[in-house]
Amino acid sequence: MSDQTPAVDQPWLEHHRRPAGVTDETVEALGKLSEALEWVERARGRLYDFHQLTGRADMLFGEAADLLREAGHEDVASELADAYIGRNVLEGRWTFQIVEEYDATYWAPISRFEATCREQLIAGRRHVFESETKEARRSHGRRHHEGRPEPGQ
Repeated sequence: MSDQTPAVDQPWLEHHRRPAGVTDETVEALGKLSEALEWVERARGRLYDFHQLTGRADMLFGEAADLLREAGHEDVASELADAYIGRNVLEGRWTFQIVEEYDATYWAPISRFEATCREQLIAGRRHVFESETKEARRSHGRRHHEGRPEPGQ
């Protein structure tokens, strides 16, 4: 650490530790809830992939229609443009609307619920189950098996 780099306060080092009085069963249950939310996050990522992939395809359809026109195939270009470019992927919805609806009706509520459970049951701490699993599995005293970064890292 250089002289110009300020010392970093690292309260997050304690953020993964179990609060006093919290049972193994509570830690395990909240670990499972957290894991389920991680799967929701992965699904959400796939939904964003779907959104971007479909949007890119729509742009490419537009380019294809332009090229078909330039090649003298006006009828085919017009059918592509009229029937498929800008088309809804679900009734009344483009992909951004699907993403927004998923976020509003599923992702946001379950994310809030998980955060509320953590707040009520383990003082808002995250990844307590994983932190304890790390402690149980690491080789204590070996390089690259440290429990936490050294202060300032």
